[in-house]
Amino acid sequence: MSNNAAELYKHIKSDPEHTQLLFRQALQDPQGALDEICQLGKSLGLPVTSEEVKAYLAGIDDDDTKQWLIKARGGL
Repeated sequence: MSNNAAELYKHIKSDPEHTQLLFRQALQDPQGALDEICQLGKSLGLPVTSEEVKAYLAGIDDDDTKQWLIKARGGL
């Protein structure tokens, strides 16, 4: 798995407003949120695939993220 997923996660988590926007999008359009994450990674020079994002999030040990994933489970 690419280390870019971890770096991208740190970047997103450091911006609470962007995190909330992605969370709301994931509730309504999980695949769209995943696409948005991948696009952000590309624009930041941290390209990731959907599979890399899913694998990284599945293995993370963070209660906030786990709760986020439970609510957004439909596409992530």
